[in-house]
Amino acid sequence: MSAGWRTLLLRIGDRCPEYGGSADHKEHIEACYGVLCREYEHSKDAIFEFLLQCAEQLPHKIPFFGVLIGLMNLENEDFVKDIVDTTQANLQDALHNENRDRIRILLRFLSGLMCSKVVVPNSIIETFETLLSSAATILDEETGNPSWQPRADFYVYCILASLPWGGPELFEGFSRREFSDNTTLMNCTMQQVPDEFERVLVGVQSYISIRRHFDDIAFSVFETDEGHSPNKKDFIEDLWERIQVLSRNGWKVKSVPKPHLSFEAQLVTGKSHRLSPISCPPPTLSLSSSEVLKGQEKHEADLKYPQRLRRLHIFPTDKAENMQPVDRFVVEECILDVLLFFNGCYSRKECAFYLVSLPVSFRYEYLMAETIFSQLLLLPNPPFKPIYCTLVIIDLCKALPGAFPSVVVGAVHALFDRISNMDMECRTRLILWFSHHLSNFQFIWPWQEWSYVKDLPKWAPQRVFVQEVLEREVRLSYFEKIKQSIEDAAELEELLPPKAGPNFKYRSDEGNENTDGHRLSKELVGMIRGKKTQRDIILWMEEHIIPTNGTEFALTVVSQTLLDIGSKSFTHLITVLERYGQIISKLCPNEEMQLLLMDEVSAYWKNSSQMTAIAIDRMMGYRLISNLAIVKWVFSPANVDQFHVSDRPWEILRNAVSKTYNRISDLRKEIQSLKKGLEAAKEASAKAIKELEEATSVLEIVEGQPAPAERPGRLRRLQLYADKAKEHEITTEESLEAKGALLSRGLEESKELLKLLFKSFVDVLTERLPPVSADGEIPNLRAGDLNVNFAPRGAETATMEIDNENGADINSEPNGQSTKNGYNVAELEQWCLCTLGYLKSFSRQYATEIWSHVSMLDDEVFAGDIHPLIQKAAFSGLCRFTSEGSDI
Repeated sequence: MSAGWRTLLLRIGDRCPEYGGSADHKEHIEACYGVLCREYEHSKDAIFEFLLQCAEQLPHKIPFFGVLIGLMNLENEDFVKDIVDTTQANLQDALHNENRDRIRILLRFLSGLMCSKVVVPNSIIETFETLLSSAATILDEETGNPSWQPRADFYVYCILASLPWGGPELFEGFSRREFSDNTTLMNCTMQQVPDEFERVLVGVQSYISIRRHFDDIAFSVFETDEGHSPNKKDFIEDLWERIQVLSRNGWKVKSVPKPHLSFEAQLVTGKSHRLSPISCPPPTLSLSSSEVLKGQEKHEADLKYPQRLRRLHIFPTDKAENMQPVDRFVVEECILDVLLFFNGCYSRKECAFYLVSLPVSFRYEYLMAETIFSQLLLLPNPPFKPIYCTLVIIDLCKALPGAFPSVVVGAVHALFDRISNMDMECRTRLILWFSHHLSNFQFIWPWQEWSYVKDLPKWAPQRVFVQEVLEREVRLSYFEKIKQSIEDAAELEELLPPKAGPNFKYRSDEGNENTDGHRLSKELVGMIRGKKTQRDIILWMEEHIIPTNGTEFALTVVSQTLLDIGSKSFTHLITVLERYGQIISKLCPNEEMQLLLMDEVSAYWKNSSQMTAIAIDRMMGYRLISNLAIVKWVFSPANVDQFHVSDRPWEILRNAVSKTYNRISDLRKEIQSLKKGLEAAKEASAKAIKELEEATSVLEIVEGQPAPAERPGRLRRLQLYADKAKEHEITTEESLEAKGALLSRGLEESKELLKLLFKSFVDVLTERLPPVSADGEIPNLRAGDLNVNFAPRGAETATMEIDNENGADINSEPNGQSTKNGYNVAELEQWCLCTLGYLKSFSRQYATEIWSHVSMLDDEVFAGDIHPLIQKAAFSGLCRFTSEGSDI
């Protein structure tokens, strides 16, 4: 076999040329083991490192690596003992460094080593009990901190997640084996652990009974009318139920390969090694009984130990693969592991290869699509960049051309049918992904199946979705191309954005060139072409425009003209703002004028949402417009009326808030770097001064007088070094102080931004939300206006199942109340639903920053009689507790 031992390790278990196209796992292991034995003498250290690396980075192949290590244990016990000890040390480090993925994978690896008789089963039980004890301690009010339940849940999740890989061995022990050697039989009998294993399961059950149920309604992809769902299982409860079903079925798992069974007679003759005990970091004690501080602690815990998967059943049960609950969990874990390892790697085709060649005996294309989409739409933050998910889906379509494209099409249709109930942030992500996906396939899509949306009201989510997808496609291509792509559904041309192009107020082709605006605009263009300085233009403006026509007219002329000069490309726009930004800054010293400036930008680029957003974003970047002015402009009446029918105002608001906190994040990184630089500068300065002092302290007698012994040239150099080091220290210290002042200013600005943002949400929603009834009943916005009746979709609408652990109905209907009568939610109610959805989205996305100012928001924004729906949207995004202790 010509392949190298590294390639054989990577490809073990795959049907590939390296193994002659064979799918026999036993042949793979024997061939790889033979090569490793031959290479052992001169590549021992390399094999050691690479085996551990493979186990951590390709954890779905751990059973194969475990058998290889078990076979090596027969000849090289010390080598394998070092592997076990190193794995234990890595697990200990991962626990104290809170490296979640490494903890989970190393526990699985230890379970795999136990199956191959490398690790004593009792050691695994002891490790599980240590994790369980720490989890229980965390939940204890006196010795722990229940706010950190996410860490405790994670420990229990790691235990349960490793059971499909090692549970059968722990359950059966060694009682089912027969041996001729009495000594071996005695040793194996001592290692039987069914009773100890049962104790672990009882401990898990006890933990489940005392932990707090997690209602993740704020992180559900789909909105529900029920609000809380206390009878629904959260992720840990659902996983525990799957393990219980597995236990009742005799621990039979189809999705986990069992290559150790083929080598059992050999493996049992090797020596099993004992793990050193592990310890978990002590629980973080609560600093206060304050509701706010507890909420901050819980939020911090959620950030450090987020839920890895929120299961999303996209396909009907008659289409998706039929598998046991635990098999679904195992395959999901394997898919997520492959995505995790290849995230950021250059080899996307390798990622697709491993995804389609998991060592399972059944098909899983539908489950793979559901898992990838669940990551794309995962709240509050997706674990992977959207572009990564896009590329993975594209490569899977190429790797499985006969199966996966149709699965993706079905997933899109199913998600589209539920778009009216989808979280607003998830809807935006889906729009961005779908438009990008289509751009990689010549924008080909059966648009005629969605042509019925033209007859829906303009605020219907399905119509808005198609409209926004087409708008994003135009950004990625050009108008004529996208218009051609929907030829089969000509009705949808109405939803295309206007053909992009500027709307210059002072064009010379309208027969009104004699107005003051046209004349002054031409004069300004001439000055710019004549390379006049900004000072010259400002003086001209102050002398010829403002005295006669006023500042607002001057702003209109200048902004429209500069935008027109910069309209050819993004580069032209940036160049104009860099060269002539001071002119705009002179005209817009306050928020009132900045609002007028944004009106002019919007008017000039009324046919291009993209250019409007870019121009305003760039102006904020050059500090021509403040973030507070942008918030006020977005919540102006003209834009508020567009909240439910266009993403245009929301895109601008997202950019402004994101840029504000990106600035703060960048400043914090710069300050950290400057602090390190200042320490180094102080050390260098002290060292230079010390060398200078030492050199000058050495004296000699010259003509009866003491004089420096060092040569004058060296003393001058040392003095120069000391001066430069001190100057660098002072410069670094001044830079640190300046950055600190900027950070303080930025934090104060962010505080004001949050206050204005939430106050704006509260004001516009309070004006439009239906009041609470006299008996306290909260209005149901999804009840809709039953008198509205639009043309239904011709084809039968497919239903989609949402996993009941997320608190949603099993079968759901698209389009609000009914699939037969079109979209039956009235415009006002739809506006309220959209705006509340975005309020929850902003609360969720910037929860860390909001918790820092939540007391101020309670006093200045959420004080008084706030509508319950507003409070619910804002507080659920924060996963905040009420005074009674339940999630809002």
